[in-house]
This record gives sequence, structure tokens and C-alpha cells, in this order.
Amino acid sequence: MTSIHRPLHVACIMDGNGRWAGHRGLPRTAGHTEGEENLARLVRVAVTREIGWLTVFGFSTENWVRPRAEVRHILGLHEKLFGRVAELNELNVRIQWIGRPFDSPSARTPKYVQRAIRKAIADTAGNTGMVLTVAFDYGGRTELMSAVRAARAAGETITPESVNAHLYLPDVPPVDVLVRTSGEQRVSNFLLWQSAGSKIHFTDTAWPDFDAADLDAAIALVR
Repeated sequence: MTSIHRPLHVACIMDGNGRWAGHRGLPRTAGHTEGEENLARLVRVAVTREIGWLTVFGFSTENWVRPRAEVRHILGLHEKLFGRVAELNELNVRIQWIGRPFDSPSARTPKYVQRAIRKAIADTAGNTGMVLTVAFDYGGRTELMSAVRAARAAGETITPESVNAHLYLPDVPPVDVLVRTSGEQRVSNFLLWQSAGSKIHFTDTAWPDFDAADLDAAIALVR
């Protein structure tokens, strides 16, 4: 195996919040809350590793079918996540968002979450360290369809280069390691284009318990 000697792009499918809560006799919302807190902990760890980009799957285009109360809770947690600007600035982390454009007819991100996203992006734009990208209202197939439509509308021949140029965030590098927690062994429509050729680290650890040792085990696949 050839080791990669540059800042890595690590992508995480943060699965298992509900099961984590269920095993402790807690409501699913408690698992999502702990999952959000663990993301903050993991960001603090990731900035001490050779990670240039950390992309996390916060909420997919398919997640809107979940119970309304659970969706409201998750939306509130994302508003809180994007509100952690002071901490992100202290860590020199720049935040990005990837998902269906807010002006897209199919977009479903509420206005108050949109405002939090825009503010976090603006308030961390000057940071030069790790880039944290949160995927919200995101689906890999939807992104690819959008990129192909945009390339065709521009009169471009459909090639890997033209598709890549019209992705939601074309400047984000390919994924080096894709992590899926909580025992599931599937990629769930996450960064399908960007993860082509990436290593995949499956772990039985639920996302709220995913820690520095788990992250190091994933990185070891390419170091």
C-alpha cells in the first residue's frame, strides 16, 4: 500500500446515534444530542492530526421522512453546530456546507438553518486550518444529476472534468478515507463521486463513542 504524505480528506457517515441512545434507555433525540457533542470533540482531535478536510454527513435528502419531532431536534442541533463559531475560530477551522442549493426548487433547509450556515461560513472564512464541511440536505445522486444538468446547460461535453467542475463544492479534494460507524457496511449515497477510490473504514463503534483511537485507526489505512 502506498502511503499518502499530505493533508488528508476524511469523510464520516455519523451513524448510530439512535441505537446508542436505545441501548441506554434514552430517547433517540438524546443520541443525536450526544452525537453533535461528539462531533465537536472529534474536530478538536482532527486538527491535531494531518487532516486538511473533514466532511461529515449531517442530514441526507432521505432523512426528511423521519418522525417530525426527531427532524425538528436534528435541525436545532445543526443550528447549534453552525453556531460554534468562536470555538471554530480558536481552532483555525473554516466551515463549509454541502447540500441542495437553497434556491433549488427541491431544497428543504429551513430559513433559520440557512441563516446559521451563512453566518458560520462568513465568520470562519479567514481561517487557514482544517476545513470542516457539513453535508446537510445532501444526497450524492442528487448532486451528480445537478452537475450533469449544469454541464449540459453550459454547452459542455459530459466528461469527468466537466462533471467535477459543476459539483456543489468542486474545490474539495477527493476523499482519502470514508468512515462509517455503528456496524453498517454501506455508503448511503454520501459523496459518491468524491469517494471513488477511497479507503473505507467500517467500525462497530456508534458515532457518539467514536474517539481519537477510532480516527487514528481510519487514518492508518492510508498512512
